[in-house]
Amino acid sequence: MRRVLIAAGVAGLACGGLWASGIAARAAEALGASSAPDFALAGELTQGGWARGSAPAGTRISFAGKDVPVAPDGRFFIAFDRDAPGKPVLSATLAGGRVVERELTIAPRAWQIEHIPIGPKPGTPPNPEYQKRREGELAQINAARRTDHPVEGWRQKFIWPVHGRLSGRFGSQRIYNGTPGSYHSGMDIATGASGTPFVAPADGVVILAAESPFSLEGRLLMIDHGMGLNSAFLHCSKLAVKVGDVVRQGQYIGNIGMTGRATGPHLHWSIKWRDARLDPSLFAGAMPGK
Repeated sequence: MRRVLIAAGVAGLACGGLWASGIAARAAEALGASSAPDFALAGELTQGGWARGSAPAGTRISFAGKDVPVAPDGRFFIAFDRDAPGKPVLSATLAGGRVVERELTIAPRAWQIEHIPIGPKPGTPPNPEYQKRREGELAQINAARRTDHPVEGWRQKFIWPVHGRLSGRFGSQRIYNGTPGSYHSGMDIATGASGTPFVAPADGVVILAAESPFSLEGRLLMIDHGMGLNSAFLHCSKLAVKVGDVVRQGQYIGNIGMTGRATGPHLHWSIKWRDARLDPSLFAGAMPGK
């Protein structure tokens, strides 16, 4: 985890520790405060990563040009897409109206890339019936992601929903004769059998529970962790919760399966913050026993 302190008024947002004392003093003067650290940002400042921050009372935060909600205690959350640029801007509007902007340094990652010396396999054009069904499924997913509940799972250290072999890793991608395929948007966890129970990685509210399997995702479960952060669990054989249920970290919420488009029983766990796709392993750490 990379930790950045921002001394009294965003005086050290760039990675590399505290800014020079003169800058800190000027920022403190703008706030009418002492030079004690008011801001902090800590997390995984890398592609697919995240950061939790804290700000003085009355500060408004924006990241990459979009407003970021700030909790009553000054805490906030931001995250970085798999293909995030290296220098996104974090902006703070202080209580007195002064705006301070700093670039963050987001470390690039070496993704697991497989080059296939043939072109992508031609697919069958979707028939109108399937296309209509898929549009309805995507509308449900997008509507679920637009909901935002006052829950605090985003503050927690996440846990793995189930322990098993990682059969697919976030960010991996195939290149077919120079043509990139879609990258893998989550972590696939295989336990060797269908029916294995899995649990909530963090507190939240159920925002989608598709008992009727979707065409690709199968039985799909989605949980809002607050502040725009949500988890999705694909290919489930059984769902143990319903939309609107409040769930707690470690609570049983469903069973692994192979519904939808899956070649074997496994749990696909993906995390998004707004439109950014994130690496679950940067939230939960190494798989226990691996």
